[in-house]
Amino acid sequence: MNFDDYVSEREARDPAFRDACDRLRPQFEFRKAMIGARLAAGLTQKQLAEKMGTSQAAIARLESGNRLPTVDTLYRLAQILGVDFTITPQEPLTVRPHQAA
Repeated sequence: MNFDDYVSEREARDPAFRDACDRLRPQFEFRKAMIGARLAAGLTQKQLAEKMGTSQAAIARLESGNRLPTVDTLYRLAQILGVDFTITPQEPLTVRPHQAA
């Protein structure tokens, strides 16, 4: 059984687990999207940190959820990774490649 199957099964049988997942889903989706965008850009945590003028440990804290990003950090991540972060009532967070206007 993979992780997604485990979570789906547990959500189906455990209302408290399902509620916790729903509350934490936006943060989880952000971390997953940030890691995916970094990897798609071909960057290590250290390389991303250098481009952002911060430390590898700071990037690790963002990716692990130990630190929530500021708006300035999101802006710099979007610039460096070439993505748009979108938050709507329908979708907690989407990350898409930046589309030139």
